[in-house]
Amino acid sequence: MSTLSTQDQKTALVFGISGQDGGYLARLLLEKGYAVHGTSRDCASNPFLGLHRLGIFDRVKLHTVALTEFRSVFSVMNKVMPDEIYDLSGQTSVALSFELPVEAFESITVGTINILECIRLLGRPIKSFHAASSECFGDTPAPADEKTPFRPRSPYAMAKAAAFWAVANYREAYGMPACSGIMFNHESPLRPERFVTQKIVKGALDIAAGKLDKLRLGNLAVERDWGWAPEYVDAAWRMLQNPTPADLVIATGETHSLLAMVEQAFALAGLDWRRHVETSESLIRRTDLSRSAGNPSLIREVTGWRARTRFTDVIRAMMAARNADMAPAAEGIAL
Repeated sequence: MSTLSTQDQKTALVFGISGQDGGYLARLLLEKGYAVHGTSRDCASNPFLGLHRLGIFDRVKLHTVALTEFRSVFSVMNKVMPDEIYDLSGQTSVALSFELPVEAFESITVGTINILECIRLLGRPIKSFHAASSECFGDTPAPADEKTPFRPRSPYAMAKAAAFWAVANYREAYGMPACSGIMFNHESPLRPERFVTQKIVKGALDIAAGKLDKLRLGNLAVERDWGWAPEYVDAAWRMLQNPTPADLVIATGETHSLLAMVEQAFALAGLDWRRHVETSESLIRRTDLSRSAGNPSLIREVTGWRARTRFTDVIRAMMAARNADMAPAAEGIAL
């Protein structure tokens, strides 16, 4: 673990620190000796469960910020004067974006432009990382890389694509050290339960504990490139240490079906998934991606980063964490 002297200590501002990635990134930055500030839409009501779970709640400075309000963003940036900014905020659910498309677009795109514009007005060489998404690519029969064109198929993906091009535009027009990480799916025990990975993990363990009989899912044939969230925030940090800012794909390079995840999770819980999983047409989105695969060759070349936690290890770690949370109800389930 590297640390910095007080004189050399860097300050980081994490927009969206209460989310999965925000928590792991805050922990990583603290380990590296940063002073860490984070934002939430309402610090007074946010329980910051992830920060508490990681044991770092008392080590970060929190600020209430509405990313769609320019004055709010400018105020916190002017106060903190960060060396590095990590933009991990905005709506994160593809499914929810179909229900709230305007909210998705504003929270992601307007928020990103507000951050970039504040950096420009402050006139300081603040490095900024912005979380783009593999959803921007749409279906990827061949693994997507930095030259693959965007074909977004959801309001969430459209917003992320617009934000991506805003970052590129500000970098080119104003010489800002700003970059986007095109992040493929990455999971952890801090994932909210509305995400399918947590739904599967929780469902398998609830069934094993006798609390649930059936788990209903959508299309089990979809394929994704699933990684481990704590490693993906390390990729984000490495990108900002790169002397030349560049937009890079963050992925494992391996693709697995949702069915493979179901099989693994239920096997770890000692169950035959065929007896407990049903598919429902109501859970299948019309424009859901059939395959999302990434090529991480360039980020490996530029930063030395590579995903080390494999698909089965991700599932095992999530199952173990959920199993611990459920104890003693799940006592006796070996993972």
